[in-house]
Amino acid sequence: MTDTLTAELYTADGTSKGSVDLNEDIFGIEPNKDVMHQVVTAQLAAKRAGTHSTKTRAEVRGGGRKPWAQKGLGRARHGSIRSPQWVGGGVAHGPKPRDYSQRTPKKMKRLALRSALSVRAAEGQVKVVESFDAWDAPRTKNATALLEAMGVTGKVLLLAEDHERTAIKSFRNLGHVIASNLGQANTYDVLWAETIIMSQGTLDLGQTAPRGSEEHADQSTVHSSQSTESEADASGDEASETVDA
Repeated sequence: MTDTLTAELYTADGTSKGSVDLNEDIFGIEPNKDVMHQVVTAQLAAKRAGTHSTKTRAEVRGGGRKPWAQKGLGRARHGSIRSPQWVGGGVAHGPKPRDYSQRTPKKMKRLALRSALSVRAAEGQVKVVESFDAWDAPRTKNATALLEAMGVTGKVLLLAEDHERTAIKSFRNLGHVIASNLGQANTYDVLWAETIIMSQGTLDLGQTAPRGSEEHADQSTVHSSQSTESEADASGDEASETVDA
């Protein structure tokens, strides 16, 4: 890994604006493959419904009468026609409803996520967009145009701020893109994606304060208020232009 870890920086329309530094404590650690494997396995296990069920010989209807006499007929001994070896009988050792979820410590999840991000950063597949505030309404064509301008192909994970829902909705119609906010980022999605696209606000929040902390909440409020103020200023300018006309 290089001394200074960077990612390419783009505008919302895909114009290159140089690069931005990445925090090596998040994007530059030595990946722990064992922890990533365990966390991904637990995540996939948690998705299993666990509703499968088969009937045992006690639950199958019928079979209460002994089919024939114990001795004297030259046949094998049987006490019920619902034994597992009979057609229509119960299932021996079959699946029953169960919970497949595994307990994974928070520190292990964080290490796995940082390891996965470090893998993508080392491959040069982490890209940063300044802001999506210029997108006034959800449009899939904006998302497609951005990916084409950035030269991104294949599976993509988009991480945007909570107030950048316009961008998240714009990418959701694309089957090869997972669009979510920073709080929903997980190891499986990062490893599934070939390219990680983050808004600069998301990158700043993720690198300076852990999600769930008071500092992160304060910074999120500042970012969202700044975005709201810029939108209000823009709408005020449009209104004044209309009045002047």
